[in-house]
Amino acid sequence: MQRWSSAPDPATDTGWRDTPARKGFFTDSSICIGCKACEVACKEWNGIPEDGLEMLGMSYDNTGALGASTWRHVAFIEQPRRPTGGGGFTPLPMVAATSDQNSPASAAETGIRWLMSSDVCKHCTHAACLDVCPTGSLMRTEFGTVVVQDDICNGCGYCIPACPFGVIDRRDGPAGARNVGIAQKCTLCYDRLGEGMTPACAQACPTKSILYGDLEELRITAQHRVEELHTAGVADARLYLADPNDGIGGAGAFFLLLDDPEVYGLPPDPVVTTRDLPAMWRTAAIAGAILLAGAAAAFVRARP
Repeated sequence: MQRWSSAPDPATDTGWRDTPARKGFFTDSSICIGCKACEVACKEWNGIPEDGLEMLGMSYDNTGALGASTWRHVAFIEQPRRPTGGGGFTPLPMVAATSDQNSPASAAETGIRWLMSSDVCKHCTHAACLDVCPTGSLMRTEFGTVVVQDDICNGCGYCIPACPFGVIDRRDGPAGARNVGIAQKCTLCYDRLGEGMTPACAQACPTKSILYGDLEELRITAQHRVEELHTAGVADARLYLADPNDGIGGAGAFFLLLDDPEVYGLPPDPVVTTRDLPAMWRTAAIAGAILLAGAAAAFVRARP
């Protein structure tokens, strides 16, 4: 079994005292059926406006991506059948791909499989959105999650390019919707956590694809699940964002994937985008000092 070092406690690092165990999500895409119950439950509980019911030409996906009015997004990915690293075909349900649906597909013909996964804000251990927020509207909660305080956010949008996953965005509408112009994203149902309740999406998931709980316990559960899938012949199963030693210090929401992260539209090796800011500022300060010294020297030499 793969072992990782203990994750840092971002809530304590932020200044919280006597904090509960860090909370998070484990999303197991191997049992996601694409029902979108999580999307609906999230919208209902959080009062999020609907963001389009038209098909996008992207399979059965009508939301497309995470955004200010889509805090949970179920991806539908049609993937051609292909050999796996284990030397065989991934033992998942396959749909025959044939030009004539009235005749059976031959063994030589390829097929497709559905990869479905419910995406959400990652609640990063090292969150760049927190680093760049000038008003303090983005805050770290006592549960280790990251939330936007609507009454403080001024809509500047600095957090949007800072997120390495493209999660956070400003709400553009519809007309009459609340918090228009304000940055919005998943709060991991902060109001429910304070009452000891399960987040709405995890509560609604009929297959338990979305698990909520103490982050360290979820990581253990996830490791066992990967081992089960490997034993069953699903060689491509792997965890994403579960390692506290990765470029964001691990995430408060991590995933079991059945293929490379890029297949799901996720960056393979994300890093906190503000990682190099201190070095950049130091370099800029040194360069400024050199310019000032050069100007002063030139001024001294120019004096009669």
